[in-house]
Amino acid sequence: MIKIFEGAIGTTLQRLGLADKPCPEYASVTAAEAVTEIHRSYAAAGADMLECNTFGANPLKLADFGLAGETEKINEAGVRAARAAATAGMQIVGNLGPSGRLISPIGDLSFEEACESYARQIRALAAAGVDCLLFETIIDIQEMRAGVLAAKAVCNLPVICQLTYEENGRTVTGTDPATAAAILEPMGIDVIGMNCSLGPAQLLPLVAALAVATTLPVSVQPNAGLPVLREGRTVFPLSPEEMASYVERLVAAGATIIGGCCGTTPAHIRAIKEASGGLAPSQRRPLPRGVRLASRTQTVWLGAEHPTVLIGERINPSGRKAMAAAIKAGDLAMVKREAVEQAQAGAQVLDINMGVPGVDQRPLMKEVVENLAMLVSTPFSIDSTEPEVIEAGLRNFPGRALINSVSDKPGVKERIFALAKKYGAAVLVLPLEEKGLPRTAAERIAIARRLVREGKAAGLSDHDFMLDPLVLTAATDGSAPQETLSTLRCYRREFGYPTTMGLSNVSFGLPGREDINTAFYLMALASGLDAPIINPCSEKIRTMTAAARVILGTDSRGLAYSGNYVEKSAETAQPLTAEGGDVLSELCRAVMHGERERAASLALKAFAQGLEPGAITSDALIKAMQLVGEDFGAGRSFLPQVLLSAEAMKGAFDALRTKIKAEDLPYAGKVVLATVKGDIHDLGKNIVGALLSNSGFAVVDLGKDVAPSEILTAVQREKPDIVGLCALMTTTLGSMEETIALLHREGAAAGIMVGGAVLTTDYAREINADYYAANGVEAVRLARAAVKRE
Repeated sequence: MIKIFEGAIGTTLQRLGLADKPCPEYASVTAAEAVTEIHRSYAAAGADMLECNTFGANPLKLADFGLAGETEKINEAGVRAARAAATAGMQIVGNLGPSGRLISPIGDLSFEEACESYARQIRALAAAGVDCLLFETIIDIQEMRAGVLAAKAVCNLPVICQLTYEENGRTVTGTDPATAAAILEPMGIDVIGMNCSLGPAQLLPLVAALAVATTLPVSVQPNAGLPVLREGRTVFPLSPEEMASYVERLVAAGATIIGGCCGTTPAHIRAIKEASGGLAPSQRRPLPRGVRLASRTQTVWLGAEHPTVLIGERINPSGRKAMAAAIKAGDLAMVKREAVEQAQAGAQVLDINMGVPGVDQRPLMKEVVENLAMLVSTPFSIDSTEPEVIEAGLRNFPGRALINSVSDKPGVKERIFALAKKYGAAVLVLPLEEKGLPRTAAERIAIARRLVREGKAAGLSDHDFMLDPLVLTAATDGSAPQETLSTLRCYRREFGYPTTMGLSNVSFGLPGREDINTAFYLMALASGLDAPIINPCSEKIRTMTAAARVILGTDSRGLAYSGNYVEKSAETAQPLTAEGGDVLSELCRAVMHGERERAASLALKAFAQGLEPGAITSDALIKAMQLVGEDFGAGRSFLPQVLLSAEAMKGAFDALRTKIKAEDLPYAGKVVLATVKGDIHDLGKNIVGALLSNSGFAVVDLGKDVAPSEILTAVQREKPDIVGLCALMTTTLGSMEETIALLHREGAAAGIMVGGAVLTTDYAREINADYYAANGVEAVRLARAAVKRE
């Protein structure tokens, strides 16, 4: 049976004039009967699940209205209003929306603050008697993780997770539906889906992509189409009949719960309910065998059915005195460089070990994971023997990590299995026990069998385990390599789980170690090794891996191998140019890779070589951000990487300012930014402001809910090159139009740029804006172009 959510609450409250007194959620306190009547209209239309008017009732959002202290009161009122409209069998859903801020290091909200904010709201909803929790309109997977962890910590209610996707099929911070499933399903949620931003036509392929990546029920709540401007008013254009025409296709794609978001009414829900009558959930294929790890922006599958995955080993200070010394001194530049180089060399997972004597590894692991998650798009393996350090990495990683590792150590293994369950991590089983090293494959299999059994008793599944066969040194035990290979073969027969191991220990104490490691590697691949922990920067290893994929059949017909070979031959045939090694090229690459410290050092190096600040800026810094913008537009990079590159650019500017007067730096221009009157959403504006500021613009941020007269006064005072106006709510578009009309009437602005989720190019043109920016990267490009024209 297909279940039906109710439709829009917020836009209905707006039509009734109750959305700004002072916020939509407070209407449950001051106009409870009106809110209940909205719920009744959806119940009468056939909704099975009523969503409480608590979307923005978290203390972080309520603080904007001075209502954080009334969090419990507002949530309880929202639940009462919905419960009063419910009939037998209906579910009351506690609705939880975003905080309105991005979590550090992308934004200024700490992960713990986000967790506590959600926990407080969830406690109130649970106490008031909701049947389940719905996180919706979330744009960042890390905020969703904070919500899920908070929910699991304070209650046992079912959890529904709905992210909001853009037309490129990703969230604002770059997560696609399949990656969202890889991260959230192992955390123990009950339903996964999407809502808002797009209409049913745009969400249909995303539902299909999600359904093949999860075993969970899939929910979808589209807007009533993409907003359009009609007679000076923004409307969502799809009629109830047009919305209902998509129901059969959404169900066929995998949806099992359908509702409506912005612009939908009881008439839309009634039509959706009628269209769903008689439809049964579609049959889905089981997930592939193997384990999937994920970063914020990509999923990596490991196992026999998938190509060999290289796990980079070089972020490990053991035996590396320079790295250990740098880490101990608080310098992470070498760690960051190793991450970038390994990812560029083809590592699809990075192992992170912070085992430096005399250093508190917990805060260090947190800092490193946060920094590297912004820098590279690979999933991580959190490598430590201490559960506290492992948890610091897992908690702050915006993805699904691998725990490296768990052995048969009483008192520790139980904690590690609990961490894997809590954070949805995969776990690497290492066949070690306290009584001594197991020398034979049979002993190792017995230990692995016992650990897997205990892991499953702790709540883990077959998709959560990887196995290490244990690599001992050939120089001290001539049979050790064969026992490792035998263990790999036994693992494949008995468990079928993905396998991984470090290779270099086999050659310890012998000459020609690389040759031994390579031979052992190839034999291990033939015996069932799926993901070696290895140095991916080794040309020999990369070449052998690509060739082995052809032989093992995971590179069908050798297509990837052939493509890589052609690219490599072309690179070899071309002479090296100055693009490869001069200081400006290096600076450009450092900014593109988000290496702030290195960018600052290279900027000073360029200045010391006599290069003019203008040349440094145009030929390296601006060039880098233009290339980053192209990657962003092509879907090759995402908001976290863009922000990191902008920070690196700012680092270079700051370094140059120590050598010359500020007025001698090239002038990018001045921008006045504001969210218009009546709109208290400023997340998008803040992102734009950060990108503009870090790109060399002087930014005057007037904040949110700014009256047209205040904007005019600021423009007359500051005399900017660009005025940037933002609006997220359809009800505040009139204020944007009023502001633009005032600025034009007073002749106070050189150029007006607008943006926001509800805006379109056509609407921007109709209200006489000069530029429409669909995102922050586009805003920087347009601002540069505008200043250049002037």
